[in-house]
Amino acid sequence: MARSIPAQPASPPGRAETSAEIVDLIGAAARRIRIAANRDLGPIGVTWGQLRALRTLARCDGAVRMSDLADRLGIARRSTTSVVDELVSRALVERRADPSDRRAVEVAVTAAGFELLDGLRTRRRRAATELTAALSARELAQLRDLLTRLSP
Repeated sequence: MARSIPAQPASPPGRAETSAEIVDLIGAAARRIRIAANRDLGPIGVTWGQLRALRTLARCDGAVRMSDLADRLGIARRSTTSVVDELVSRALVERRADPSDRRAVEVAVTAAGFELLDGLRTRRRRAATELTAALSARELAQLRDLLTRLSP
């Protein structure tokens, strides 16, 4: 006759397991955000990376050197050139000669780029509201505060 082994009570997850679960949950939320963004960006022909570059430029005070944009985006300079080329072809940004260094090139958001960002901002807020609908105002503020502590 086989002996049964009593079940061990489940121990609470350790810090490492909880941390891994949190990272997975943040990744799942990020995927939902990207899906919503792609749904909005697809019809206008702008990629997530292009939008990120456009938003980064819009937060700057005036034109930014291509090398500075690459650093702010954390991508290679050649990748930045490709992203900017696409944005220039859609007239969302423009290249300019750097007045302090004629070898350098600056990039600035055009009026059309700011207009696009304004329209997308409304859609982004709607998607964010849908994503966080299950949270109370207190929980939402707490989540913001916690994620702020994780961000550099």
